[in-house]
Amino acid sequence: MPQLRLALLTTIAMLAFAANSLLCREALAAGHIDASTFTLVRLVSGAAVLTLLMLIKFRGFTLNGNWLAAAALFGYAAAFSFAYVSLSAGTGALLLFGAVQATMIGFGLWTGEQLGRYQVLGASAAIAGLIWLMLPSVEAPPLLSAIIMFAAGICWGVYSLLGRRTIEPTLATAGNFIRALPFAIILFWLTGNTEHTTNLGLAYAIASGALASGLGYALWYAALPALPASSAATIQLSVPILAALGGVLLLDEQLTLRFGLASIAVLGGVALFILSKRRI
Repeated sequence: MPQLRLALLTTIAMLAFAANSLLCREALAAGHIDASTFTLVRLVSGAAVLTLLMLIKFRGFTLNGNWLAAAALFGYAAAFSFAYVSLSAGTGALLLFGAVQATMIGFGLWTGEQLGRYQVLGASAAIAGLIWLMLPSVEAPPLLSAIIMFAAGICWGVYSLLGRRTIEPTLATAGNFIRALPFAIILFWLTGNTEHTTNLGLAYAIASGALASGLGYALWYAALPALPASSAATIQLSVPILAALGGVLLLDEQLTLRFGLASIAVLGGVALFILSKRRI
């Protein structure tokens, strides 16, 4: 793949992932839509776009994926929505990213992976940064929302682990989006409240599902085979930073010293872990 095209695909994908945080935060915090409705519309929109892309690419469609991965995808999407009712865009993205990496590292340890000293140092710094971010204080995020977002990250980490051996990840993701719909419908039936849903809220949810999720995943999976594993992991460090900057520029959110230092600990720790792993 030409380097310019690779850089363009990667950049757009990272911007799309960061946009998910901004769209969800603005839609829910401003009261344009409730979390259950946002989750359902996001998954429906993502499933529709991914299915269309697969029909164009393969001139047919087979329902790939599996129910366990779909349940993990739904858990991520639902928890992501409920957490962003009261989290800032940057804080939510940092907690999500940290939880994903913690899940991946924890799985590696559970399966017998040996860590070098720099990997231990990097993982310890990242975990310490997350814990410090969540400790009670005036600048700390709401604890319940932070825990819910951490749960969203664990679900996404599990989803990523389940999909590591997938031959055609975009096809599997499309199938998992479709399989996740019954879970989202049940959640909507139990807790949904469309009384205050606005057209703007629906537009945010559709954009989150169709563009930031469906198209974003498709672009990322198109670029991924051309990227070394360590580079792909390191590039994703940009997502919390982009989300935080977007929150400041577009949503009038404030960057706090606590968030800045926690970001350095978490993102720096993960970067150290990834780069030292490459040398082993």
